[in-house]
Amino acid sequence: MADKSIDPVTLEVIWNRLLSVANEQQDTLMRTAFSTIVRESQDLACGVFDTRGRMIAQSISGTPGHINAMATSMRHFLAAYPPEKLAPGDVLLTNDPWMTAGQINDITVATPIFKEGRLVALFANTCHAADIGGRILSAEAREGYEEGLRLPIMKLFDGGKPNEILLQIVRANVRLPDEVVGDLYAQTACNDAGGRALLEMMKEFGLESIDPVAEEIIGRSETAVRDKIRELPDGEWLSETWSDGFEEPIVIRCRVRVEEDEVSIDFAGSSPQSARGINVVLNYTHAYASFAVKAAIYPDVPHNEGSFRPVRVTAPPGSILNALEPAPVASRQAVGHFVPSAIFAALAGALPGRLMAPGADPIWLSVWRGQNPPFTMTIFQVGGTGARPAKDGLSAVGFPSGVAGVPAEVIESLSSLVMRRRELRPDSGGAGAWRGGLGQLTEFANRAPGRWSVSCIVDRTRYSAPGLLGGKPGMAGEVFLEDGLRPNPKAQLELGADQIVHLNPPGGGGYGDPFERDPELVRQDVVAGYVTPEGAQRDYGVAIRFSGTKDELVRLPHQWTIDKETTASLRRRGE
Repeated sequence: MADKSIDPVTLEVIWNRLLSVANEQQDTLMRTAFSTIVRESQDLACGVFDTRGRMIAQSISGTPGHINAMATSMRHFLAAYPPEKLAPGDVLLTNDPWMTAGQINDITVATPIFKEGRLVALFANTCHAADIGGRILSAEAREGYEEGLRLPIMKLFDGGKPNEILLQIVRANVRLPDEVVGDLYAQTACNDAGGRALLEMMKEFGLESIDPVAEEIIGRSETAVRDKIRELPDGEWLSETWSDGFEEPIVIRCRVRVEEDEVSIDFAGSSPQSARGINVVLNYTHAYASFAVKAAIYPDVPHNEGSFRPVRVTAPPGSILNALEPAPVASRQAVGHFVPSAIFAALAGALPGRLMAPGADPIWLSVWRGQNPPFTMTIFQVGGTGARPAKDGLSAVGFPSGVAGVPAEVIESLSSLVMRRRELRPDSGGAGAWRGGLGQLTEFANRAPGRWSVSCIVDRTRYSAPGLLGGKPGMAGEVFLEDGLRPNPKAQLELGADQIVHLNPPGGGGYGDPFERDPELVRQDVVAGYVTPEGAQRDYGVAIRFSGTKDELVRLPHQWTIDKETTASLRRRGE
């Protein structure tokens, strides 16, 4: 029951302070992290929990697969270490995929916070470790035991003293011991920073406990979510989404049911779990499914324990979205990131004109290794998002995962990799009344002698992002070598010293009939280099002419004009 002495205005102030506490936690993590994965790509999540392990607030940055999976992981921490077994200075951790974020590279660190000897809150964060041993991060493992060091829930710090045996085991089993252990200390420091800020806030407002505040915040969020769901028509909608898979395609079948103030999402009929490491645990499936429903129906409602309650997510045990131990799961994002698109495709019937077209979906993750000097570098790349009902898609912007790319200068300063090219990919956005976001063209080389390798975990090289309501599909992604070899896009490649690797993430699908796009917008796309003149004529029925000479290196906007007569003829023929 809420504390009656907290009036609504004060509650709002406290709520915003909790958000700032979580953001201070996140900022500390990013400033102290050793790895580029956390520091540059922000592949992380931070959150505040009450004494019952219910998430109250989360940081502004972070991926749904981390934040929402971390939210459901706290029950496992408290089951293993109930409050009476915890003391000031204790810090817990685990990377068990079935308890947290679905792969052993993601380590969750949880810290209990005490006030005058009494537990008042918990802080937690999840980060992608630079390495966890086993096979290099890939989709090639046949069972989870091959994928690296799996840590059950245990103490990283006991009464403020580091667990030296655990740290020795970690150092002996990973390729980048300083980065991995350094990030564990950063994860601990960020929870401490959040805890200090929380205790200061509690002192300022005279709070002996935040549980009554948490109860009110969670209850209000649940009520707001249920009110939003009631605005939808009751019914059931289906969709089918395809992924490249590893050795064979993967199908995700989604059934969304809206009944009064609850949403049920079922993935029955989806592919069985794979023999390769692209399987998804139910915790990760639930994380992205709950994010998708929030984004579609109630984007302004805080995401916490209360907003989870009206959404039920199921998938058959042993299926690709509810893999059972010891299934390999290291590359679960290659399939799991399709979950929001599958839900959006189903909900399009209930939310006409409100949802965007499918996009690139899975992030493109590549792990590079080389010699002389030795290095291991993880790089995230993203394609384009799908077009929206009244806006173009976003180019080279991640959705549903919001990870950031690593700047070329950072890549080249920390390794012998050379980024020879990074630019937007013309014509890759699906044509439509609103254009899909563009993918990228990137090339990698290695300036050091000796062999090197890359493990690519990418998708949409066979099944491009479809358009919506007459929009055209985005361009499929590509993985190939300079000599033309096109390997399995999820395989680990051994490379010769002089080889060049091309990674070209896909574009997003278009929205609406391309021939209904304003010709002036098409002209602007040609000026910007987003669409080629050939693509404008082929896909949009708009003839764009350049009035300058062929050898001009600088082509000014006014030199590109619309041939209105040819355009009218093209669009008539295309009707």
